[in-house]
Amino acid sequence: MAYDKFDILTSSAVPLPIENVDTDQIIPARFLKATERKGFGDNLFRDWRYNADNSPKRDFVLNNPIYSGKILVGGKNFGSGSSREHAAWAVYDYGFRCVVSSFFADIFRNNCLNIGVLPVQVSPEFLHKIFTSIESKPESQLEVNLPEQSITILATGEKENFVINDYKKANMLNGFDDIDYLLNIKGQISEFAKDTPL
Repeated sequence: MAYDKFDILTSSAVPLPIENVDTDQIIPARFLKATERKGFGDNLFRDWRYNADNSPKRDFVLNNPIYSGKILVGGKNFGSGSSREHAAWAVYDYGFRCVVSSFFADIFRNNCLNIGVLPVQVSPEFLHKIFTSIESKPESQLEVNLPEQSITILATGEKENFVINDYKKANMLNGFDDIDYLLNIKGQISEFAKDTPL
């Protein structure tokens, strides 16, 4: 499998209430030399996380020990900018399995879905409720239920549904990328080829 199956994720979340976060901020261009998906998490939000001397910036959320979890909650228009797959790779390699925002750039959304990061788009009002919950209690947990396509703030029970393409949903539930999907239906493809005249 390309990545772990995604079913129901219950986790605390890391808040990043910044709008228009682009892919160059997620993973700066100077770190795009590698072709494998490994190691990019070290440089996730590199210029926001570290000073020029490589010391951590105390005021950046990823350097704040009170926040942790497998869910990243971002502001509106997350993942805009260039189409680099490495931005999604960096999010995944850091340990996030879900990104929540009120709007995603289409290419970033698809890149996430291709590697096992679930982009959950919620209403601006619900996003505000999530940020408020985390601000009042950093260990607050969210439940992201892919089969039901819902996200719940467990502290309050407030829930909202999200939309996902049926094909991508099935792949995430099975831990498939596009190649895994084709390999999984190899028998059906062979049968179809036999019965189809040239």
